[in-house]
Order: sequence, then structure tokens, then C-alpha cells
Amino acid sequence: MSAYDKVLAARSTKKLTSMDYIHNLFGDTFIELHGDRGFADDKAVVGGVGMLNEMPVTVIGLEKGRNTFERMERNFGAAHPEGYRKALRLMKQAEKFHRPILCFVDTSGAFCGIAAEERGQGHAIATNLMEMMALKTPVLSIFIGEGGSGGAIALAVADEVWMMENAVYSVISPEGCASILWKDSSKAADAAECLKMTANDLFELGVIERILREPVAGEQKMFESLKLLICRTFEKNLSIPVDELAEARYQRFRKIGAQE
Repeated sequence: MSAYDKVLAARSTKKLTSMDYIHNLFGDTFIELHGDRGFADDKAVVGGVGMLNEMPVTVIGLEKGRNTFERMERNFGAAHPEGYRKALRLMKQAEKFHRPILCFVDTSGAFCGIAAEERGQGHAIATNLMEMMALKTPVLSIFIGEGGSGGAIALAVADEVWMMENAVYSVISPEGCASILWKDSSKAADAAECLKMTANDLFELGVIERILREPVAGEQKMFESLKLLICRTFEKNLSIPVDELAEARYQRFRKIGAQE
């Protein structure tokens, strides 16, 4: 598959959403929590607490919805500032109880409407980046579809970042990049190759730690394997002193893009 084929696969309406992953990994143990305690409950961000085997975990996901009605209700996964503030509230709660945090990322980007800007979209994202970098509890982020710009990284400042094989992660969409560089959005496929936005590209660049095979609905064996992998990662990171964990996370991001 070409890079742009991966982009189209990441955008597919047939892909599993964050809620699908939460249902398959946490089942009936997941309890959703709502609101940012400041403005509203953003349905583009779903979050709560669930049991991963015998381990309590805070789980947060950017949710696009499964059909047209749900996608409109979820704003197509484009979060408002209150969504990122809700996510941070749940992360700080997890830190208080030393619960590991699991994030699912699937968004074309943060919502860029006037209302979102008026309510401090940039500040909300920047605050998440700063606070997540210093969280004294394990954080794991998994890209399950699109990973668009600041809207994605606001939930991806983690000890490890994993990607599904058909997920993408980039500062801009290929169409947006082509429009800026060549004034021609039809060159999106060329832009996708240049952006190095696929899982394979990002693994080679050291931006992510693991590429996962794409599960399908009903493939419970795959989800059991993923659950085991997540549990082992959290167990490993829970054994690390919290100050060392936060410092390692900071250094992880400091070395991205560094030339030897």
C-alpha cells in the first residue's frame, strides 16, 4: 500500500473506533466519566475507568462515531477545548491514584471553529502537552486511525506510542500540505509520501515504539493478545520510580529529530 492508501484506510468508516476498542478490552467494567468541570461535556472525547484483567486503568479516546448520526454527535472526532480539559482532568485523577493511562487516538485534528478558539483551543492543547510530560503515572497512547496535528498529540505525550498498521500521524493532512506546497490538493498522494506519516515510516524515525496488526470486529483472540501486551507494558512501567518515569518520557521526546 502507498502512503496515501494508508491515509484512506485510516479514514475508512469501517474502521473500529475508540469505543469499539474500549468495549473489547474492558467490557462491562468500563465506567464513563463526563465533563471538564468548567464548560461542558465534549462527546468527541470519551473517558473513564475500567479493569484490564485485574488492573484498574484510566482510558481516554478520541471518538469519531460509527454512523452518520453518531459522527455528527461526536463532531467527527474533532475535540473542543473542553474535551482536552476533560481528558486532562481524568489524567490528573489517574495520577492521584497511580492508575496507568491508556489513550486511543483517532482524529483529523482539533476542532478549528470560532467557538473553540474563543474558549482557548491552543491553550488547552498546550496545557495537555505540558502536564502529560510530567505525569507521575504510566501513559500509553495507541493510534487506531488518523492522528492529526495538535489534536492528536494532545493525547499522545506518552511513555510509549503504538500505531495500528493502517494508522497515520502527521502535523498536517496530505491535502492541506499539497495545497500549501504546490497550490494543488490533487497532489495529496505525493504529499503523503513526503510527510512520512505511516506507521512504518514513524517506526523507522523513532517516533513510535510498536506497530500493531489491525484487529477486526469479533476477533477476540487479537484483543486478548493486545490486552496482555498492554498489561505487561503497564506492569513494567509501574515498577519504575515515578520521577524516573517522567524523566524518561521527557527525554523520549527530546531526542525525536535529533541528528547524531
